[in-house]
Amino acid sequence: MNKFDKIRNFCKKFRVVLGVALIGIGIWSGNAWFYLGILPLLAGLFDFCPTCMISKKCSPKS
Repeated sequence: MNKFDKIRNFCKKFRVVLGVALIGIGIWSGNAWFYLGILPLLAGLFDFCPTCMISKKCSPKS
């Protein structure tokens, strides 16, 4: 596991937490802009990592 794979693992969890938090803030505050939290949530759930796409140094998903 190289350092880019470690970044990918951290970013996946971070995006899911960030997406859920933003959606929760949107529900709590009534501000529709926070519903954009769906983007990091989906990126985390589908394991989309821009760092891996740019660097091409991550191991392939198994």
